[in-house]
Amino acid sequence: MKISIPKMRELSILLVLLGIGIIITVANPAFATLENLLSLFKGNLTLTIMSLGMLMVILTGGIDVSVASVITAVTFITANCLLHITSNLFVVFLVSCIAGAVLGFINGCFISRLKIPPIVATLGTMSVIQGLVLYITGGNWITELPDSFIDFGRTNVFDITLSNGRVIGFPVQGFILIGAIILTWFILKKTVIGRGIYAIGGNLESAERMGFKPIRLLTFVYCYEGFLIGLASVSHTSIMRQVDPNAFLGFEMQVIAAVVLGGASTLGGIGSVLGTLLGVTIFCVINNGLILMRIPTFWQKIVVGLIIIISISIDMVQKQRTESKQIRVDVE
Repeated sequence: MKISIPKMRELSILLVLLGIGIIITVANPAFATLENLLSLFKGNLTLTIMSLGMLMVILTGGIDVSVASVITAVTFITANCLLHITSNLFVVFLVSCIAGAVLGFINGCFISRLKIPPIVATLGTMSVIQGLVLYITGGNWITELPDSFIDFGRTNVFDITLSNGRVIGFPVQGFILIGAIILTWFILKKTVIGRGIYAIGGNLESAERMGFKPIRLLTFVYCYEGFLIGLASVSHTSIMRQVDPNAFLGFEMQVIAAVVLGGASTLGGIGSVLGTLLGVTIFCVINNGLILMRIPTFWQKIVVGLIIIISISIDMVQKQRTESKQIRVDVE
């Protein structure tokens, strides 16, 4: 039985994850406890949801460095909706997702219609959004959120009582992540939009000849990423029960690193939901392991940088090999 290249890539990532997990567990057995694993899951829900949106962007051959600024803005919109409009969860989710989608639409228009390179467009929007958020908020935290929302954030299901008397369970925000995973997988694997996203990432000119509309697809991708950021903002705010304007400084690098670690090609056209989930898990396990082994936190930034550099280097080498083969075929 033949195994496809994407599945081999995901299998390799899984084996690496298991190896890292074993090493960390040997160094500190506390890593493999149910309490630590659930805490790790809950603490990285926001990163995982945002990584699904970044996956779609990277599949098109783009990049988005504005995600940290966007989620900062949307969390403040979420908090103000809770404080001044309503604490109804449906309305809060709706407002947050619309706000995220609108900011994503702005990025999408710059990139698809004005043909501004993604890195340039999102750097610009990142700076503008950061400045506006700091100007409007004055850098102040929002802490006095409604009790009903705080209760929602604390809700767990499938509670288990530990020997020390602590009660742990599956966080309710996990269902937001499950919904995002299913929706993203469905779009990429079962719809024409998904085929178009892979097509324009693989070869834009070929995709256009096949009848796909890059302007519409790129606009959709950035809107969808913004929609997921809206979900992530509600999840994050309900977990933290406060809003900090500096909470996401540098967070865009973590999101990008997690996606490329999951096998997504920064050149576009290659990547999967499963690979991204495995990549996020490896990234989070490494960070958690560094903490448990009491290794200085600055190594986390070094690891992020190395992941991005190595992944891009591998992509470039593979691209050069592919192009050299095509040249030899043309010559022959």
